Amino acid sequence: MENSNGNMTKVWVGVAIGAAVGVTYALSARRKQSRFPSAKDVTKRINHHKDDIVEAGRDIVERIKVIYDEGRKVVEDATELWGHGRRMVGY
Repeated sequence: MENSNGNMTKVWVGVAIGAAVGVTYALSARRKQSRFPSAKDVTKRINHHKDDIVEAGRDIVERIKVIYDEGRKVVEDATELWGHGRRMVGY
């Protein structure tokens, strides 16, 4: 399992990039105000809903963990089947 740490790092980088894109889109969608008041409003909304955001983040991480574990199991089963097939044909 040497790659598990590297894979989780990639997952976290993906989550961070997704969050950055989402915040950037939210800030750029409202051009009626200047950027500073818009950023200030976003900060207030995030602070107001921080418990919901934390819970959603935990849910996302748990789902990613389940997907990763299931994918790992599929790869392990496929590797075992591949080895069994090779033994059957004499390789």
